[in-house]
Amino acid sequence: MGERMTSAQLRTAFLEYFRKHAHEVVHSSALVPANDPTLLFTNAGMVPFKEVFLGREDRGYVRAASSQRCVRAGGKHNDLENVGYTARHHTFFEMLGNFSFGDYFKRDAIHYAWDFLTEVVGLPAESLWVTVYEEDDEAAQIWLEEIGIDPQRFRRIGAHDNFWSMGDTGPCGPCSEIFYDHGPDVPGGPPGSEDQDGDRYIEVWNLVFMQYDRDSEGNLNPLPSPSIDTGMGLERLAAVVQGVHDNYETDLFVPLIEAAGNIAGISDPKNPSLKVVADHIRACSFLIVDGVLPSTEGRGYVLRRIIRRAIRHGYQLGIDEPFFYRLVEPLESIMGDSHSELSQRREFVEKILYQEEKRFRETLEDGLDMLDDYLARTDSGIIDGEVVFKLYDTHGFPVDLTADIARERGLEVDHDGFERRMAEQRERARAASRFGGPREEVIDAGESRFTGYSNLADVGRIIGIYREGSSVQQLEAGEEGMLVLDQTPFYAESGGQVGDRGEIYTNSAWFRVEDTVKQGDAHGHLGRLERGELSVGDQVSAQVDQGTREATVRNHSATHLLHSVLREVLGDHVQQKGSLVAPDRLRFDYSHYEAPTRDQLMEIEYRVNSQVQANLPAQAEIMGFDEALEAGAVALFGEKYGNTVRVVSLGDYSSELCGGTHVQRSGDIGLFKIVHETGIAGGVRRIEAVTGGRAVQWAQQIEGQIQRLSDVLRVSPDNLEHKVEQLADRSRELEKELERLKQKLATQAGRSLVDEAYQVAGVKVLASKVEAGGKGLRETVDQLKNQLGSGVILLAAVQGEKVQIVAGVTKDLTAKFSAGDLVNFVAQQLGGKGGGRPDFAQAGGRDPSNVNNALASVDQWIKESAG
Repeated sequence: MGERMTSAQLRTAFLEYFRKHAHEVVHSSALVPANDPTLLFTNAGMVPFKEVFLGREDRGYVRAASSQRCVRAGGKHNDLENVGYTARHHTFFEMLGNFSFGDYFKRDAIHYAWDFLTEVVGLPAESLWVTVYEEDDEAAQIWLEEIGIDPQRFRRIGAHDNFWSMGDTGPCGPCSEIFYDHGPDVPGGPPGSEDQDGDRYIEVWNLVFMQYDRDSEGNLNPLPSPSIDTGMGLERLAAVVQGVHDNYETDLFVPLIEAAGNIAGISDPKNPSLKVVADHIRACSFLIVDGVLPSTEGRGYVLRRIIRRAIRHGYQLGIDEPFFYRLVEPLESIMGDSHSELSQRREFVEKILYQEEKRFRETLEDGLDMLDDYLARTDSGIIDGEVVFKLYDTHGFPVDLTADIARERGLEVDHDGFERRMAEQRERARAASRFGGPREEVIDAGESRFTGYSNLADVGRIIGIYREGSSVQQLEAGEEGMLVLDQTPFYAESGGQVGDRGEIYTNSAWFRVEDTVKQGDAHGHLGRLERGELSVGDQVSAQVDQGTREATVRNHSATHLLHSVLREVLGDHVQQKGSLVAPDRLRFDYSHYEAPTRDQLMEIEYRVNSQVQANLPAQAEIMGFDEALEAGAVALFGEKYGNTVRVVSLGDYSSELCGGTHVQRSGDIGLFKIVHETGIAGGVRRIEAVTGGRAVQWAQQIEGQIQRLSDVLRVSPDNLEHKVEQLADRSRELEKELERLKQKLATQAGRSLVDEAYQVAGVKVLASKVEAGGKGLRETVDQLKNQLGSGVILLAAVQGEKVQIVAGVTKDLTAKFSAGDLVNFVAQQLGGKGGGRPDFAQAGGRDPSNVNNALASVDQWIKESAG
């Protein structure tokens, strides 16, 4: 095969080969597909060219090649649970691909692939196998007669493996796959055989011949411009070229595994946890580079799952401090040259990973303690769905993380039970958000034309009346219901802006509107008929409450200014994650990895007010979606937009896609005041603020509170801060004194236990029954390890009918003695089980009567383990 190429050389060779053959070399697109809500992540090399293949976009070239970064860790394409346990599953990978958009077809695609693999890379032809779709005689003829592939290494395969489609309908076509034979020393049969799933014959390159358009009836109609889409995993190709059978043994992973191993003090490169960590740092880093931040939903939740899985495997390796972020540097050294975005945002990626790990580690041990306690109390081989849900809901354990732990302990997870509990929680959330009655969705409510952008009063006709969720023809005095008008100035709750209030009336009837909601294309006016009666078909006057609308639009326009300022002050990674625009306040949720400093919040507030004082003109325009983005308008992350959108601008400072109502000039906002900032989820924060008269009222209220506090502490307002600092310092001194006393008591208890240590097989051993349980046991073990210097410790605390057991092994002895094995050995004698790390572990038992015998058995365990 000649000199073995590095992964970087392979990537470059591939792109340069196709550049020489008139292909446009396209830089990798982001992992978040642009304007494609149907995909969670870019999961194949063709995704960035999807619109080109469909004929909706013209790139100005008909041939392309790329090394596209991809993620398969959520949705339909999800390899997460297999990562670390197989040789070729990854969450993140690079897909080498060459593409033809109506230019060359099968003959050139096949010749290019064969020439690259055999001539450029130097793979031996006798090690390559080829498959084609069983009905594709054209491809078969090219392979057999033009390339001259040995018929013994050629197979025709059915549609299940060798026919590709973009979906149930649309472009599709047969495939031709190229396999590499790793040799007879590896088990597995050739493609198409009964044991084809073995590891001997590995698919390297898939050539898709996109030549049909499948209609809704399943008919295959020839495409007017047949195209080519190929995909070859860089990781697989590197393994073949570098003479290894496991992707994790290539130069893409070895430095990462070594770096993780150095942190953990482990040198075994085949350790599954090291593989998990090495794989996951790639996916997590590039997801953050491409704008995804850890959160509780969608793409952000997938990222969080991957991060937390890596952290748990680090914990399993004995790493007891934040470490994951430290692997970004070695990753940059491997991939920074080919993916410059990683180098540019490395520090930001490190910050996000450090913050997320720090946050999760606060609950990780508590969650593992809870799981160990549960396992000690059950003999079932299944972790109950209720427990899985509690780990998820209380301790932030994604279900696949719990499944990982279960697999390591030979257990299964009650996925159905977990899903039932999740469904119950979602139903409770939906129920809590319902107001009942007329808010419930109404079918065939008609269509309302909204006229409220320019006026607060209008005349309309009633086209629907709904009472208690049912359509009626008439509403009488004293009844509550919902009116639908053919045109209305009332804004219906949407995009975070609350619905308008006001009145609908005739000469003889008066309906008080308490809220306005969307019902399909209709605006539903919710309220109570205070006087007279109203019927379907009546002409009515509609009047929006001017005061509440004006207060609402002040807050809405302020959120647009706030969004722009946040991106200026905190960074362009900030994205809106939700909002509430009401008459009395605004609430703005945004993505950010840490709490803004006090100075940053003051700067944010100052900049918003500067734009208010600039009295910027507000303008709304209707334009095409692509045109709006090209003009710089901000689209909300994850939202779906039509081809035509409304763009609201405040001068040249802010431009967003928005259907809401706004001020005429930014000066109408009056005053902007932040009243609260907090984190609401990992990576998501919330600012609450007030504007206009409410901002003045808030300032007056705070001034009153300051004066009252000054009176209580008998100081002037100017000296209030100094007085509070004095009181706080005194409180901290008292807390430290209390902590010193507690530490003194714990140390005395530890010293008395050290005297009980004895020698077994040349090792210091301390196996003792203690009075106190709870988290204090962990601290006691840490103290005893420090005092012994070298030794094995096991403590048992009886608490009613239960026994809590903890074990500790000093670092110098973990190669011989595992705390996890010891604690499990003792727990089994007490009717329980448990486990943990080599240096520390805990378990529970249900038979306190046998504690003394179990402690006595530790000596024999030490002798047997010492060998």
